[in-house]
Amino acid sequence: MDQVRPLSVRAERHVLRLRTHFGRSTAVRYLDVLAVALQPKGYRFVRLYRPDEFPIPLPLLWVYAIGPDGHVGIVVSARAVAGGMWAYHEAQRGRFGYLSPCGDAKAAAEQADKLLKHKMYPGNAW
Repeated sequence: MDQVRPLSVRAERHVLRLRTHFGRSTAVRYLDVLAVALQPKGYRFVRLYRPDEFPIPLPLLWVYAIGPDGHVGIVVSARAVAGGMWAYHEAQRGRFGYLSPCGDAKAAAEQADKLLKHKMYPGNAW
């Protein structure tokens, strides 16, 4: 029984990776929605998912602000998750950088806001 579980876990990871790769247009759409949700907070962003300008396999959204010590930012990706859903992740941390489900861009914007504020002002409790 122990041998079956690792195989199913590896298969699920492979399927999720394939869904993320072939669902590029879905990921781009979710990142556009997140960019709209972040605009009222005053953050700036760069869309790193135009294939002619940025030929990278995973669509990314760089969200940044100008802090007291210079620029501070995070890179967000939209990835396929179990159950046929999509979720926002901090790209640097991969699947461990979960922010929120893609259906809730407002919650993802709040999480990104907290991360950026923590990076800008590390001594404060946000």
